[in-house]
Amino acid sequence: MTLSNTPKLVTVFGGSGFIGRYVVRALAKCGYNVRVAVRRPDLAGFLQPMGNVGQIVSVQANLRNRESVDRAVSGSDYVVNLVGILFEKGRNNFENVQLSGARAVAEACRAEGISLTHGSAIGADSASRSDYARTKGRAEEIVREVVPDATIVRPSIVFGPEDEFFNKFAEMARFSMFLPLIGGGTTKFQPVYVGDVAEAIAKSVDGSIEPGRTLELGGPEILDFKQCLEFMLQTIARKRSFISIRWWVAKLLGRLMSSVPLFDPMLTKDQVVLLRAADNVVSAAAEKEGRTLSGLGIEPTTLEAILPSYLVRFRPAGQFTKDLIA
Repeated sequence: MTLSNTPKLVTVFGGSGFIGRYVVRALAKCGYNVRVAVRRPDLAGFLQPMGNVGQIVSVQANLRNRESVDRAVSGSDYVVNLVGILFEKGRNNFENVQLSGARAVAEACRAEGISLTHGSAIGADSASRSDYARTKGRAEEIVREVVPDATIVRPSIVFGPEDEFFNKFAEMARFSMFLPLIGGGTTKFQPVYVGDVAEAIAKSVDGSIEPGRTLELGGPEILDFKQCLEFMLQTIARKRSFISIRWWVAKLLGRLMSSVPLFDPMLTKDQVVLLRAADNVVSAAAEKEGRTLSGLGIEPTTLEAILPSYLVRFRPAGQFTKDLIA
């Protein structure tokens, strides 16, 4: 891709998060100037080495403060909103962050006359019983109403060095002889590499994707929950037994874990509802219409190619573990 002599300015909300940091890197590599809009700019300094001097700048913005959103968007040529939460904590609840926050960013983009890529998730549905999926789905509708040509990106479960799925269960396997299978572990996922998601978002910014599309991003493998954990255990060379947890028991555990204010819950009631609702895979319609990684010309990265690079630390002898357990 060729940019003009003065690289365009892209503002990335949530640019210091898991997916955001890879998007910032991809945009900087393409030559864009990147404004990273985060609540704590002092904690986002690690992003600066991803670009040239002055290419990546962090600014303070909170989606619950409309003025800060407007300031972050002002002067931008494009905006990417990747802010989202997996569980509610204090004022950072689904309504404020994923719904009202999405509206604030979209309206700021409309006021500036610029386009937007909005990060959502497979399973987003405004009629869902899950608060997470409902607010994600309603946010998509609002973004479409406010910025009709916005690109919406829906990934399946995202994996990479900082993920909160494989890392979480690998850490659990270090200390527990048992791993939980929520609802029997039959929910299907299509794990997608964070670098591939970032590349797709960068393509939406550079205009190589038709505006107004909703992309569904999944990896090359469809695995159920149990298969994901089995693959993780093989990667870290550990044998563990599985315990099947019925849905009602999982709901109760989620409610109890969420009631402890000092710790981030490993499971919430809302996550259980989401797991039970439907498989987290790319739809047949998206496949047919080319609204996928392959349709964008991106070859999906396999779990096998990436997982060992960051789960090696969970092996009994680290990198010196000789044989993986079949």
